[in-house]
Amino acid sequence: MAAGMYTPPNFNLLEEDGHSLRHTISILLDNEPGVLARIAGLFSARGFNIESLCVAETLDPTMSCITLVTSGEDWIIEQIIKRFNNMINVIKVTDLNELTHVEREMLLVRVEATHENRAEILRSTDIFRAKVIDVGPKSYMLELTGDKEKISAFIEILKPFRIKEIVRTGTVALPRAKQNAKKDKGDKK
Repeated sequence: MAAGMYTPPNFNLLEEDGHSLRHTISILLDNEPGVLARIAGLFSARGFNIESLCVAETLDPTMSCITLVTSGEDWIIEQIIKRFNNMINVIKVTDLNELTHVEREMLLVRVEATHENRAEILRSTDIFRAKVIDVGPKSYMLELTGDKEKISAFIEILKPFRIKEIVRTGTVALPRAKQNAKKDKGDKK
């Protein structure tokens, strides 16, 4: 490599030992205009991609919860979390990778349904525990909730039936109660 030539950082999604660098981060914050833009700006200023972003009010309408998924080395994610914690409107930041947690996405997909393939589409829907939520003369609209791998597998199964439209939510996630409560008790000893 020539002297002075820029070497881009390694943004591989796997560490040398094969562990994923994908992080799911939960941010509890004030439900105020402009807060989401500041969160997203922190990522774009550093050249990082937000792979998934989901924002909604909590039970308290003055607060929102952001669940975002990104990839990066642990030390970079730690720096980002520190920056989040220094923001005025941020109440709590949790890297859910450090806890046992549940992640889900939702998929809505419209597939072409002909007389010949309707039964097979319904069998696939049943196998994946999806739901038929709309029936048209030439299509089915299906809904599926699951983890990223389940959603992706269902899409692959449906491709031969001609997917007409598709939309999926971002990841939503919550820590599991029992396993994490045990971790908390263990930390206090």
